Amino acid sequence: MAITEDAPLGTDVSRAGPPRSRRLSSPLALTLTLLTAVLAQSPIRGALGTPLMQSWTTVFVAVTVQALPFLVLGVLLSAAIAVFVPASFFARALPRRPALAVPVAGVAGAVLPGCECASVPVAGALVRRGVTPAAALAFLLSAPAINPVVLTATAVAFPGHPEMVLARFLASLLVACAMGWLWQRLGRTDWLRTPARGAHEGATKGEAFWGAVRHDVMHAGGFLVLGATAAATLKAAVPAHWLRTAAGTPLVSVLALAALAVLLSICSEADAFVAASLTQFSPTAKLVFLVVGPMIDLKLFAMQAGTFGRGFALRFAPATFALAVAGAVLTGAVLL
Repeated sequence: MAITEDAPLGTDVSRAGPPRSRRLSSPLALTLTLLTAVLAQSPIRGALGTPLMQSWTTVFVAVTVQALPFLVLGVLLSAAIAVFVPASFFARALPRRPALAVPVAGVAGAVLPGCECASVPVAGALVRRGVTPAAALAFLLSAPAINPVVLTATAVAFPGHPEMVLARFLASLLVACAMGWLWQRLGRTDWLRTPARGAHEGATKGEAFWGAVRHDVMHAGGFLVLGATAAATLKAAVPAHWLRTAAGTPLVSVLALAALAVLLSICSEADAFVAASLTQFSPTAKLVFLVVGPMIDLKLFAMQAGTFGRGFALRFAPATFALAVAGAVLTGAVLL
Protein backbone atom coordinates (compact mmCIF):
# COMPACT_ATOMS: atom_id res chain seq x y z
CA MET A 1 0.00 0.00 0.00
CA ALA A 2 1.50 3.29 -1.07
CA ILE A 3 1.15 6.29 1.24
CA THR A 4 1.59 9.83 -0.11
CA GLU A 5 2.14 12.97 1.86
CA ASP A 6 -1.24 14.35 0.84
CA ALA A 7 -3.24 11.23 1.71
CA PRO A 8 -4.47 10.61 5.23
CA LEU A 9 -2.80 7.74 7.09
CA GLY A 10 -4.46 4.44 6.24
CA THR A 11 -5.81 5.60 2.87
CA ASP A 12 -5.40 3.08 0.07
CA VAL A 13 -4.40 5.29 -2.82
CA SER A 14 -4.74 2.44 -5.29
CA ARG A 15 -8.47 2.23 -4.48
CA ALA A 16 -9.10 5.94 -4.42
CA GLY A 17 -10.93 7.26 -7.42
CA PRO A 18 -9.58 9.91 -9.75
CA PRO A 19 -9.60 13.44 -8.42
CA ARG A 20 -12.87 15.24 -8.96
CA SER A 21 -12.85 17.71 -11.84
CA ARG A 22 -14.20 21.09 -10.97
CA ARG A 23 -17.20 21.71 -13.20
CA LEU A 24 -18.09 25.17 -14.41
CA SER A 25 -21.34 26.09 -12.70
CA SER A 26 -23.92 28.41 -14.28
CA PRO A 27 -23.38 31.30 -11.81
CA LEU A 28 -19.63 31.10 -12.33
CA ALA A 29 -20.07 31.03 -16.12
CA LEU A 30 -22.37 34.07 -15.94
CA THR A 31 -19.91 35.92 -13.73
CA LEU A 32 -17.02 35.19 -16.10
CA THR A 33 -19.11 36.28 -19.09
CA LEU A 34 -20.09 39.57 -17.45
CA LEU A 35 -16.49 40.19 -16.35
CA THR A 36 -15.25 39.57 -19.89
CA ALA A 37 -17.89 41.94 -21.26
CA VAL A 38 -16.86 44.68 -18.80
CA LEU A 39 -13.18 44.30 -19.64
CA ALA A 40 -13.87 44.29 -23.38
CA GLN A 41 -16.48 47.02 -23.37
CA SER A 42 -14.43 49.43 -25.48
CA PRO A 43 -13.96 47.11 -28.49
CA ILE A 44 -17.54 45.85 -28.09
CA ARG A 45 -18.84 49.43 -28.12
CA GLY A 46 -16.76 50.15 -31.19
CA ALA A 47 -18.05 47.08 -33.03
CA LEU A 48 -21.67 47.85 -32.18
CA GLY A 49 -21.24 51.44 -33.35
CA THR A 50 -20.57 50.50 -36.96
CA PRO A 51 -23.39 51.08 -39.48
CA LEU A 52 -23.50 47.35 -40.24
CA MET A 53 -24.05 46.36 -36.60
CA GLN A 54 -26.53 49.18 -36.05
CA SER A 55 -28.60 47.90 -38.98
CA TRP A 56 -28.33 44.33 -37.66
CA THR A 57 -29.37 45.36 -34.15
CA THR A 58 -32.33 47.39 -35.41
CA VAL A 59 -33.78 44.48 -37.40
CA PHE A 60 -33.10 41.93 -34.64
CA VAL A 61 -34.75 44.01 -31.91
CA ALA A 62 -37.70 44.97 -34.13
CA VAL A 63 -38.48 41.37 -35.10
CA THR A 64 -38.07 40.06 -31.55
CA VAL A 65 -40.08 42.78 -29.80
CA GLN A 66 -42.93 42.61 -32.30
CA ALA A 67 -43.18 38.82 -32.23
CA LEU A 68 -42.66 38.09 -28.52
CA PRO A 69 -46.15 39.07 -27.25
CA PHE A 70 -47.83 36.86 -29.85
CA LEU A 71 -45.49 34.00 -29.05
CA VAL A 72 -46.28 34.18 -25.32
CA LEU A 73 -50.02 34.46 -25.98
CA GLY A 74 -49.89 31.50 -28.35
CA VAL A 75 -47.98 29.39 -25.83
CA LEU A 76 -50.51 30.19 -23.08
CA LEU A 77 -53.46 29.29 -25.31
CA SER A 78 -51.90 26.10 -26.64
CA ALA A 79 -50.95 24.94 -23.14
CA ALA A 80 -54.47 25.66 -21.88
CA ILE A 81 -56.03 23.68 -24.74
CA ALA A 82 -53.62 20.77 -24.38
CA VAL A 83 -54.31 20.52 -20.64
CA PHE A 84 -57.91 21.64 -20.08
CA VAL A 85 -59.64 20.48 -23.29
CA PRO A 86 -59.96 16.69 -23.12
CA ALA A 87 -59.07 14.75 -26.24
CA SER A 88 -62.43 12.97 -25.93
CA PHE A 89 -64.03 16.29 -26.92
CA PHE A 90 -62.51 15.97 -30.39
CA ALA A 91 -63.60 12.35 -30.69
CA ARG A 92 -67.20 13.33 -29.92
CA ALA A 93 -67.16 16.42 -32.14
CA LEU A 94 -65.72 14.84 -35.29
CA PRO A 95 -67.93 12.99 -37.78
CA ARG A 96 -67.51 9.25 -37.91
CA ARG A 97 -66.84 9.22 -41.66
CA PRO A 98 -63.12 9.94 -42.23
CA ALA A 99 -63.75 11.90 -45.44
CA LEU A 100 -65.92 14.36 -43.48
CA ALA A 101 -63.82 14.27 -40.31
CA VAL A 102 -60.76 15.62 -42.16
CA PRO A 103 -62.14 19.08 -43.10
CA VAL A 104 -63.94 19.39 -39.74
CA ALA A 105 -60.65 18.68 -37.93
CA GLY A 106 -58.89 21.16 -40.21
CA VAL A 107 -61.36 23.92 -39.41
CA ALA A 108 -61.12 23.02 -35.70
CA GLY A 109 -57.54 24.25 -35.88
CA ALA A 110 -58.94 27.77 -36.18
CA VAL A 111 -61.32 27.33 -33.25
CA LEU A 112 -58.86 25.57 -30.93
CA PRO A 113 -55.48 27.14 -31.58
CA GLY A 114 -52.13 25.68 -30.70
CA CYS A 115 -48.54 26.19 -31.77
CA GLU A 116 -46.47 23.44 -33.39
CA CYS A 117 -45.04 22.37 -30.05
CA ALA A 118 -48.55 21.57 -28.76
CA SER A 119 -50.23 20.32 -31.94
CA VAL A 120 -48.07 17.18 -32.22
CA PRO A 121 -48.84 15.80 -28.74
CA VAL A 122 -52.51 16.77 -29.10
CA ALA A 123 -52.68 14.87 -32.40
CA GLY A 124 -50.99 11.92 -30.70
CA ALA A 125 -53.60 11.98 -27.94
CA LEU A 126 -56.36 12.00 -30.57
CA VAL A 127 -54.95 8.91 -32.29
CA ARG A 128 -54.60 7.12 -28.93
CA ARG A 129 -58.29 7.78 -28.23
CA GLY A 130 -59.46 6.31 -31.52
CA VAL A 131 -59.79 9.38 -33.75
CA THR A 132 -59.06 8.46 -37.36
CA PRO A 133 -55.41 9.31 -38.14
CA ALA A 134 -56.39 11.29 -41.24
CA ALA A 135 -58.41 13.74 -39.13
CA ALA A 136 -55.74 13.92 -36.41
CA LEU A 137 -53.09 14.75 -39.01
CA ALA A 138 -55.27 17.44 -40.59
CA PHE A 139 -55.64 19.05 -37.14
CA LEU A 140 -51.88 18.70 -36.55
CA LEU A 141 -51.14 20.74 -39.69
CA SER A 142 -53.93 23.32 -39.46
CA ALA A 143 -53.86 24.28 -35.78
CA PRO A 144 -50.46 26.07 -35.85
CA ALA A 145 -51.21 27.77 -39.16
CA ILE A 146 -54.75 29.18 -39.09
CA ASN A 147 -55.49 29.89 -35.44
CA PRO A 148 -56.57 33.42 -34.43
CA VAL A 149 -53.27 34.33 -32.76
CA VAL A 150 -51.28 33.47 -35.89
CA LEU A 151 -53.67 35.29 -38.21
CA THR A 152 -53.69 38.36 -35.96
CA ALA A 153 -49.89 38.36 -35.88
CA THR A 154 -49.86 38.10 -39.67
CA ALA A 155 -52.21 41.09 -39.96
CA VAL A 156 -49.95 43.13 -37.65
CA ALA A 157 -46.83 42.10 -39.57
CA PHE A 158 -48.41 42.97 -42.93
CA PRO A 159 -50.47 46.12 -42.19
CA GLY A 160 -52.71 47.17 -45.04
CA HIS A 161 -52.46 43.77 -46.74
CA PRO A 162 -55.45 41.69 -45.61
CA GLU A 163 -55.00 39.51 -48.69
CA MET A 164 -51.88 38.02 -47.07
CA VAL A 165 -53.92 36.94 -44.03
CA LEU A 166 -56.62 35.43 -46.26
CA ALA A 167 -54.06 33.70 -48.46
CA ARG A 168 -52.31 32.18 -45.45
CA PHE A 169 -55.60 30.92 -44.03
CA LEU A 170 -56.85 29.38 -47.27
CA ALA A 171 -53.53 27.86 -48.38
CA SER A 172 -52.84 26.32 -44.96
CA LEU A 173 -56.34 24.89 -44.61
CA LEU A 174 -56.20 23.52 -48.17
CA VAL A 175 -52.87 21.78 -47.54
CA ALA A 176 -53.99 20.38 -44.16
CA CYS A 177 -57.14 18.86 -45.65
CA ALA A 178 -55.27 17.57 -48.71
CA MET A 179 -52.73 15.80 -46.50
CA GLY A 180 -55.50 14.31 -44.40
CA TRP A 181 -57.30 12.96 -47.46
CA LEU A 182 -54.00 11.75 -48.93
CA TRP A 183 -53.24 9.81 -45.75
CA GLN A 184 -56.74 8.36 -45.72
CA ARG A 185 -56.24 7.22 -49.32
CA LEU A 186 -52.64 5.99 -49.29
CA GLY A 187 -51.61 5.71 -45.63
CA ARG A 188 -51.05 2.32 -44.01
CA THR A 189 -51.57 1.44 -40.38
CA ASP A 190 -48.08 -0.07 -40.04
CA TRP A 191 -46.53 3.28 -41.05
CA LEU A 192 -48.03 5.01 -38.00
CA ARG A 193 -46.85 4.01 -34.55
CA THR A 194 -49.42 4.40 -31.79
CA PRO A 195 -48.17 7.36 -29.74
CA ALA A 196 -46.99 6.80 -26.20
CA ARG A 197 -48.54 8.45 -23.18
CA GLY A 198 -48.05 12.23 -23.09
CA ALA A 199 -45.31 13.70 -20.95
CA HIS A 200 -47.72 15.67 -18.72
CA GLU A 201 -50.45 13.06 -18.43
CA GLY A 202 -50.89 11.91 -14.85
CA ALA A 203 -49.87 15.26 -13.35
CA THR A 204 -52.33 17.76 -11.95
CA LYS A 205 -53.77 20.22 -14.44
CA GLY A 206 -51.91 23.13 -12.85
CA GLU A 207 -48.59 21.30 -12.97
CA ALA A 208 -49.19 20.19 -16.56
CA PHE A 209 -50.18 23.71 -17.64
CA TRP A 210 -47.15 25.48 -16.19
CA GLY A 211 -44.86 22.67 -17.28
CA ALA A 212 -46.10 23.05 -20.86
CA VAL A 213 -45.79 26.85 -20.68
CA ARG A 214 -42.20 26.71 -19.39
CA HIS A 215 -41.19 24.15 -21.99
CA ASP A 216 -42.81 25.93 -24.94
CA VAL A 217 -41.60 29.42 -23.99
CA MET A 218 -37.99 28.24 -23.73
CA HIS A 219 -38.28 26.07 -26.84
CA ALA A 220 -40.13 28.52 -29.08
CA GLY A 221 -38.24 31.53 -27.69
CA GLY A 222 -34.93 29.99 -28.71
CA PHE A 223 -36.14 29.50 -32.26
CA LEU A 224 -37.51 33.07 -32.32
CA VAL A 225 -34.04 34.38 -31.44
CA LEU A 226 -32.56 32.17 -34.15
CA GLY A 227 -35.07 33.45 -36.69
CA ALA A 228 -34.54 37.09 -35.75
CA THR A 229 -30.78 36.57 -35.98
CA ALA A 230 -31.10 35.06 -39.45
CA ALA A 231 -33.42 37.84 -40.65
CA ALA A 232 -31.10 40.54 -39.30
CA THR A 233 -28.07 38.86 -40.86
CA LEU A 234 -29.80 38.58 -44.24
CA LYS A 235 -30.72 42.27 -44.11
CA ALA A 236 -27.39 43.58 -42.83
CA ALA A 237 -24.64 41.23 -43.99
CA VAL A 238 -25.79 39.64 -47.25
CA PRO A 239 -25.14 41.95 -50.22
CA ALA A 240 -28.35 43.49 -51.48
CA HIS A 241 -27.71 42.47 -55.07
CA TRP A 242 -27.50 38.81 -54.01
CA LEU A 243 -30.94 39.00 -52.44
CA ARG A 244 -32.31 40.89 -55.43
CA THR A 245 -30.93 38.21 -57.75
CA ALA A 246 -32.50 35.39 -55.72
CA ALA A 247 -35.76 37.28 -55.27
CA GLY A 248 -35.91 38.18 -58.94
CA THR A 249 -36.16 34.54 -60.03
CA PRO A 250 -39.59 33.22 -58.95
CA LEU A 251 -38.59 29.56 -58.66
CA VAL A 252 -35.39 30.34 -56.76
CA SER A 253 -37.14 32.76 -54.40
CA VAL A 254 -39.91 30.26 -53.60
CA LEU A 255 -37.51 27.36 -52.96
CA ALA A 256 -35.12 29.59 -50.99
CA LEU A 257 -37.80 30.77 -48.54
CA ALA A 258 -39.30 27.28 -48.30
CA ALA A 259 -35.90 25.89 -47.31
CA LEU A 260 -35.36 28.82 -44.93
CA ALA A 261 -38.67 28.06 -43.20
CA VAL A 262 -37.61 24.45 -42.64
CA LEU A 263 -34.17 25.37 -41.33
CA LEU A 264 -35.15 28.26 -39.05
CA SER A 265 -38.00 26.37 -37.34
CA ILE A 266 -39.64 29.57 -36.08
CA CYS A 267 -42.82 29.34 -34.02
CA SER A 268 -45.88 30.17 -36.13
CA GLU A 269 -46.88 33.01 -33.81
CA ALA A 270 -43.65 34.83 -34.74
CA ASP A 271 -42.78 33.81 -38.30
CA ALA A 272 -44.87 36.54 -39.98
CA PHE A 273 -42.58 39.25 -38.61
CA VAL A 274 -39.53 37.47 -40.03
CA ALA A 275 -41.28 37.08 -43.40
CA ALA A 276 -42.27 40.75 -43.45
CA SER A 277 -38.64 41.76 -42.92
CA LEU A 278 -37.60 39.96 -46.14
CA THR A 279 -38.65 42.92 -48.26
CA GLN A 280 -36.74 41.86 -51.40
CA PHE A 281 -38.92 38.78 -51.91
CA SER A 282 -42.31 38.62 -53.59
CA PRO A 283 -45.55 38.20 -51.62
CA THR A 284 -45.93 34.68 -53.01
CA ALA A 285 -42.47 33.67 -51.78
CA LYS A 286 -43.30 35.11 -48.34
CA LEU A 287 -46.56 33.15 -48.37
CA VAL A 288 -44.60 29.96 -49.06
CA PHE A 289 -42.47 30.76 -46.01
CA LEU A 290 -45.60 31.24 -43.88
CA VAL A 291 -47.33 28.06 -45.07
CA VAL A 292 -44.34 25.68 -45.01
CA GLY A 293 -42.91 26.67 -41.61
CA PRO A 294 -45.84 25.71 -39.34
CA MET A 295 -46.27 22.38 -41.16
CA ILE A 296 -42.77 21.01 -41.54
CA ASP A 297 -39.47 22.20 -40.13
CA LEU A 298 -36.57 20.60 -38.28
CA LYS A 299 -38.17 20.63 -34.83
CA LEU A 300 -41.51 19.37 -36.18
CA PHE A 301 -39.80 16.51 -38.01
CA ALA A 302 -38.07 15.47 -34.78
CA MET A 303 -41.32 15.72 -32.79
CA GLN A 304 -43.30 13.77 -35.40
CA ALA A 305 -40.64 11.06 -35.54
CA GLY A 306 -40.63 10.80 -31.75
CA THR A 307 -44.44 10.67 -31.51
CA PHE A 308 -45.48 8.62 -34.53
CA GLY A 309 -42.25 6.86 -35.52
CA ARG A 310 -39.39 7.59 -37.91
CA GLY A 311 -41.02 5.66 -40.75
CA PHE A 312 -44.06 7.91 -40.56
CA ALA A 313 -42.00 11.11 -40.46
CA LEU A 314 -39.85 10.08 -43.44
CA ARG A 315 -42.99 9.66 -45.53
CA PHE A 316 -45.14 12.45 -44.10
CA ALA A 317 -42.57 15.28 -44.09
CA PRO A 318 -41.60 15.26 -47.81
CA ALA A 319 -45.24 14.98 -48.91
CA THR A 320 -46.23 17.84 -46.60
CA PHE A 321 -43.36 20.00 -47.87
CA ALA A 322 -44.29 19.44 -51.54
CA LEU A 323 -48.00 20.07 -50.98
CA ALA A 324 -47.32 23.16 -48.83
CA VAL A 325 -45.13 24.73 -51.50
CA ALA A 326 -47.60 23.90 -54.28
CA GLY A 327 -50.62 25.07 -52.28
CA ALA A 328 -48.96 28.36 -51.32
CA VAL A 329 -47.83 29.07 -54.89
CA LEU A 330 -51.30 28.37 -56.32
CA THR A 331 -53.02 30.49 -53.65
CA GLY A 332 -50.51 33.29 -54.09
CA ALA A 333 -51.03 33.29 -57.85
CA VAL A 334 -54.76 33.85 -57.31
CA LEU A 335 -54.86 36.21 -54.34
CA LEU A 336 -51.53 38.08 -54.22
